[in-house]
Amino acid sequence: MKSKSLPIGARSRRFVLEVPLESPDGFGGVIRSYRSGPQLWGAMEMLSGSERVRADRPEQGLTHRITLRYRDGVTGAMRLTSGLRRFAIRASSDPDGSRRDLVCLVEEIKS
Repeated sequence: MKSKSLPIGARSRRFVLEVPLESPDGFGGVIRSYRSGPQLWGAMEMLSGSERVRADRPEQGLTHRITLRYRDGVTGAMRLTSGLRRFAIRASSDPDGSRRDLVCLVEEIKS
């Protein structure tokens, strides 16, 4: 079954794919930082919003679906940025196996 691809004009938001860099912290753990990777054009759609309590403080959680041109090697360790907004990639897949689109389910990172 062939799914309908987004028209190129719908991908009007610019994203930067950030790749994780890990270095030892001297205590057996790692310090993770991110390096800017390629710039990509995509479409973003909000899926849900929720509020949860973490450390006795209310915290907002927003999830989005970001559709990009297909690219190999995108993992959950990477993240996407758009301007000052950052998005942790929770899952990514090629919905119909045609290597046209890459759909990423992301959660917005609030700092």
